[in-house]
Amino acid sequence: MSKASVYFSMGGLPDRHDMQAIKRELDALPGVQSVSVSQTGRIAVDYDTTGTDAARIAGQLQKAGYAARPCPGGKEAGAR
Repeated sequence: MSKASVYFSMGGLPDRHDMQAIKRELDALPGVQSVSVSQTGRIAVDYDTTGTDAARIAGQLQKAGYAARPCPGGKEAGAR
């Protein structure tokens, strides 16, 4: 089992309903271990690479109707 993390930034600020919906959508993907959605529109996902990958996670967000883009360099936006 190999673990990885991917970070996304949303185009706007999510409300509580959006935060819960995003978490629910991504938690349903095989291999996703944890999902964190901040009030600033940042999404962090820890996953098992044998079950899913960053492209599939991004696709699930898009399929659910959320315009989230990967953060450059695989790091959370604003992280140093």
